[in-house]
Amino acid sequence: MIFVGEGALLRRAVTHAATRGHPVDLVCSADPLDAAAADAPHLAAADVNAHAGTLAGACTDGIVWSLNNRQIFREPLLRADGLRILNVHNGLLPRHRGLPSVAVLFALLHGDTEYGATVHEVDAGIDTGPVLAEHRFPVGPEDRYHQVMLRGIRACHALFEQILPSVAAGTAHPARAATAEPSAYYGLRALDRLGAYRDHPAYARATDLGPFSVHAHEVTRALLACGADTTAAGLRGRADPVDPLTERRRDS
Repeated sequence: MIFVGEGALLRRAVTHAATRGHPVDLVCSADPLDAAAADAPHLAAADVNAHAGTLAGACTDGIVWSLNNRQIFREPLLRADGLRILNVHNGLLPRHRGLPSVAVLFALLHGDTEYGATVHEVDAGIDTGPVLAEHRFPVGPEDRYHQVMLRGIRACHALFEQILPSVAAGTAHPARAATAEPSAYYGLRALDRLGAYRDHPAYARATDLGPFSVHAHEVTRALLACGADTTAAGLRGRADPVDPLTERRRDS
C-alpha cells in the first residue's frame, strides 16, 4: 500500500495499516515522520503525479490511499497499470466535494442536517469517482464549525479502519456512483461569496473555527478579509500544534 497526504489523519492510517500487518510500501507526504511508525520509505513530492513510475514500482498490492491530501491525481498516475487509488474524503459525496475546510463552512450556512466521510475511487474529476462506503452523522441546529470538522475527521479515520480489510482482500466494490445525488463543489473561489452571508443566522456558528483556525488558513484569511471579529468568529484558535483526532498536542 502507498499513502499520500499529510497530518494526523494520514499518520494514524499508516500506523493502523502497519499494525494490522498490511504492507506500507511508501508514504508520500511533507513530513518523514509520517512513515516512521511503519518503518516505510518516504517520498516528499510537491507533485505526486511526477513520480508515477516510482509509485507503480513500489506498490506491492496495487492500493494507493489518499488521506487529507490536497494534491489532485492526474495522468500518468491515473492510468498507471495495476494501481487502484482510493480517497478518504471529509464530507458526503457528491454534496460536499472540494476542500473540507470550505465544505463544512457552507454545509452549516446551507442548513445541512447531515455530514460525514466518504471513501471513493479516484478518477479524472475532483471527488467524482464511484463511492465505496460512507459514514454519516447528524448536524444539529447549534453545532459549530470546529465540532463538525472534528467529527468529520474522526469519521474519516473510522471509515478507513472499517473498509481497510475489504479493500486489502479485493472485495470492496462501488456501492453507487458519486453522481447519484445532488452535487456541489467547494473550492477556494467559494470563499469569495462569504461576505454575502454576514447577516445569515448561522454565520456565527459556521465561522467558529476554534482550533482549526491554525489549519484552515484560507478560511481564516477569508474571514479576516470580510472584517470578521476574531473573537466572535472564533479565529483566535491555539498556537500549539494540535492533533485534531485527539485534541492533544502532537508533541505530548
